[in-house]
Amino acid sequence: MIIVYTPAGGEPEHYDASTLKVSEASIVQRTVDMKWQEILEGLGTDDLDAMRGIVWVIKKRSNPTLRFGEFDPGVTEMTSRMTNDEVAAFIEPLFAQGVANPELTTEAVADMLRSRIVEAAVDPEYANDLIDRLAAAAEDGPKDQPQPEASAENGSSPNPTSTSPEPPTSGSSRTSSTSRRRSSTTSSSATSTT
Repeated sequence: MIIVYTPAGGEPEHYDASTLKVSEASIVQRTVDMKWQEILEGLGTDDLDAMRGIVWVIKKRSNPTLRFGEFDPGVTEMTSRMTNDEVAAFIEPLFAQGVANPELTTEAVADMLRSRIVEAAVDPEYANDLIDRLAAAAEDGPKDQPQPEASAENGSSPNPTSTSPEPPTSGSSRTSSTSRRRSSTTSSSATSTT
């Protein structure tokens, strides 16, 4: 997460929470009285203490004497934004789920994602470009795959039923249920821990 701090009358400053060292994260934890996981979750909801603690400790790198009480931004001066990697990790699986839904068009999925992610991204242009690329790939994808053709001569239909066994869809083999039935060569008393 990137914290965008815009001091009154100043230019936006970006602070990347992922650049913290463990020692710095420990200082933030003690200072704001939150566990690191709570701080990370707080960044996603613009928790003021989480953002203030991280910006303060990063500012201390160039100003080691800066005290926490001396860094007291206004409540509207900080917000958190997603990095490009976080944007991709958020958008890509949701896009795939959305286009897999037959009730949604690719355009509708792209519009829904844009409405949610563009304002949350530190780089909205990247987010828009990624959505455009995913949408273009989704539109091109089905055209590249051959579609089954219905033929009255051979009795095939667009949704054929196969009489041959389908490959298993789970990660286990077909014989896994029978292979568990083998008898053990060790007695239960040999493996007992009591």
